[in-house]
Amino acid sequence: MKTRRQMKIQELITQEAVHTQEELADKLRQAGFEVTQATVSRDIKELGLVKVAGQNEEYHYALAPVSHPINYSERLKRLAREAVVSVNSSENIILIRTIPGNAHALAELIDNSEWKDIIGTVAGDNTILMVVKPKEATPAVMARLERLMG
Repeated sequence: MKTRRQMKIQELITQEAVHTQEELADKLRQAGFEVTQATVSRDIKELGLVKVAGQNEEYHYALAPVSHPINYSERLKRLAREAVVSVNSSENIILIRTIPGNAHALAELIDNSEWKDIIGTVAGDNTILMVVKPKEATPAVMARLERLMG
C-alpha cells in the first residue's frame, strides 16, 4: 500500500501543482487512500520531494533533483509485486497488465531502470506496452519481469 501511495504522490505532483501537504492528503483521499498528514509528511521525506517556484512565485512539490537519486530497482521490484496482474509477449512487444491506476508509475520505473534491452514503454491506466530490442531478448526480459513479480 505504501508503494502504491507513493507512486500516486509522484503521479499527482507531476500532473498538477500541489502546494501543501494538506492539499496532497486531500488528493490522495479522493484517489481512495486513507492518509493522515503525518503519513503524507513521511512520504514526502522518503520520496525526497522538494518545493519549487511555479507560476506567480507559488511554490509546489516536485520530484527530487538528480543529485538525490531514487532507488528505481527496489521500487520497481515492490511495485511489480504489488501491482502486476499479468505479463504476455509477442515478438518484441511485452504487454503488462496492472491493477488500475498503476501502469504509469510502473512504466516510469521501468524507463528509469536502464534495462539495455528495453527501448521504451507506453502506459495507460492499467496496461503497459514495452518494446524490446533485439527481439531475441524478449524471453530474458520476460524472465526478469517474472523474477521481479516474485
